[in-house]
Amino acid sequence: MKRDSSAPTGAVKRMTLESIVLKGNFLGDPTARIIDVYIPAGHDGRALPLLVDLVGFTAGGPVHTNWRNFTENVPEQADRLIATGAMPPCVIAFPDCFTRLGGNQYINSAAMGRWADFLIEEAVPFVEHALGCGGAGRRGVFGKSSGGYGAMVHALLFPHFWSASACHSGDMGFELLHFLDMPRTLRGLAKEGGDIERWLENFFAKPKVKDDDVHVLMMLAMCATYDPDLSAYMGVRLPVDLKTCELIPERWANWMKWDPLTLVETHHAGLKKLKALFIDCGDVDQYNLVYGARRMHRALERHGVTHFYEEFSDDHTGIDYRMDRSLPLLAKALIV
Repeated sequence: MKRDSSAPTGAVKRMTLESIVLKGNFLGDPTARIIDVYIPAGHDGRALPLLVDLVGFTAGGPVHTNWRNFTENVPEQADRLIATGAMPPCVIAFPDCFTRLGGNQYINSAAMGRWADFLIEEAVPFVEHALGCGGAGRRGVFGKSSGGYGAMVHALLFPHFWSASACHSGDMGFELLHFLDMPRTLRGLAKEGGDIERWLENFFAKPKVKDDDVHVLMMLAMCATYDPDLSAYMGVRLPVDLKTCELIPERWANWMKWDPLTLVETHHAGLKKLKALFIDCGDVDQYNLVYGARRMHRALERHGVTHFYEEFSDDHTGIDYRMDRSLPLLAKALIV
């Protein structure tokens, strides 16, 4: 996807929201949050649908508006799609939801913060009020990886708020995604004697972090998200024995409550209210997410939920080009 220099260029407006729901959050994360907003060329935002981009782990929304080498950022991608007629004009918001533990799953957590409330009660109304866009029946959410998880879970839990959703390679099928990563997490923690607080403090103090460190951090963030323990440092307590990696059933059960494959069994009815639901995944996804995606596809078919499901020949990395499929679909659905 190379930039189309002939496409009319939209504007990116940087806004800052001082959050109330994030005040006093357990991690001590900032409450002032940047929201970059894309407005297509020839428009001021009024009366346009609103799409909200939930980015993957280790990132905040503005990463998608940054300059990129060799390819487009998301505003440039939207410029091209709109210029070719593939996608009707819409506003796209990129909220910064980064946390001290390296990312976000976009749900409420006693340790991570009230991130679902931040989006629904603050960020989206803030953008809609400022630009006159979106509104009931004209809001969509999309994301990849952790952002795909957020888009899927928001569709499941808040179909009264969102009217369309796209989940790219989203987290689902926790036993194949998270449990299989527990041994690597324990090996990383073992370098600090299994002490989570010491590992985290050393991580924060490093001038350079390695990919293996980020994967350990990600798992600790999942602990604080799905099964927060406020008596533990940063709310982190693993759902396995630190010596043997045996599952602790009651703790793992708290994780599994948040697996979209669990949630869909009790929340599928709300998905039928959506104007569009798109799910895709690479057929060689290195985090095993294609198997969870296939299970979700089968569950949605079993429950009679209309949706678009696609697999593509790629892994988990560098797949923003797949938004060429989802963004037009969501935007078209929201203008109906």
